[in-house]
Amino acid sequence: MLGMIGVICYLRERRLRPAAWLSLAAEWAGNGRLRAALLLLAAMAPVAACQAQSTAAPTITQAVESPPLLSPTPGPPEAHVFVIVMENKSFEAATAPGQAPVTSALIAQHGLATNYHAVAHPSLPNYLALTSGDTWGITDDGYHALPAEGLGDVLTRSGVSWRAYMEGMSRGCTDSPYPYALKHNPFAYYGGRCPPNVVPLTTLDADLVQDPPRFAWITPDLCHDTHDCPVSSGDAWLKDYVGRIMASPAFQSGGVLFITWDETDGSGDRVPALVLTATGGRRSSATRYDHYSMLATVEDLLGVPRLGASRAAVAMTDLVSG
Repeated sequence: MLGMIGVICYLRERRLRPAAWLSLAAEWAGNGRLRAALLLLAAMAPVAACQAQSTAAPTITQAVESPPLLSPTPGPPEAHVFVIVMENKSFEAATAPGQAPVTSALIAQHGLATNYHAVAHPSLPNYLALTSGDTWGITDDGYHALPAEGLGDVLTRSGVSWRAYMEGMSRGCTDSPYPYALKHNPFAYYGGRCPPNVVPLTTLDADLVQDPPRFAWITPDLCHDTHDCPVSSGDAWLKDYVGRIMASPAFQSGGVLFITWDETDGSGDRVPALVLTATGGRRSSATRYDHYSMLATVEDLLGVPRLGASRAAVAMTDLVSG
């Protein structure tokens, strides 16, 4: 049993208030009448006595473990992400060297998903899948006002800069003439309005030089995306715009460029998906991917929550990191 001085010193070391000393010590002693005596001893017990007690072999010991030091989870790199969506060509047609020499050359120098798939027909539900992780049950190319739950909405709420560049858009999202196509501008559907982030493609060059957004979506017009024109026309357009993007500081400083086709020409659902990085290097992946996989990869690179079916999708990490 602890001596009386030991009790007082023990309580002092715990920095208990006097009232707590009395209650606890009297309880130990089993006699409430000792309260007054303990109070007197508490006041009189010399500090030296407590110091002497501390040098003796301790009667009561407590093991205190320090909490482990946790390293913060590193955030996503400040990479610039670009997406170009072409139109209506099968894997074989879009990558044939004879009609698509530029695309073939990019494949030889960068990443290619050889088992990548569209998720629907016709065009619009594929564009919605790429930008919200959901087709919303849509099976046509008409206009549908959808909830404001697209990728652009998430980026805006997360403070991530973005723009969607639409070739041929001259009078706004909903009333620009051919060869612009509203059905290829998914950002005009979410919230039933055209956000200010949707701009004509003619603004891209200035943005690449001055202040490019973290996320850039690019839709060619109905000829350059090969919807209404030969593959060779789209391939020449890619040579021009991919060259501009790859020469930009935004791409050179760790940027990633995705190029895919929304759907096939009706023969199955396998389409190409190219992943271009500043470091380059030929690589391919036979993992089964689809539009939800690309969306998941974009979301992860930008550090925002995943949407819809992209939550369960496998990201295309093997092609991004090489």
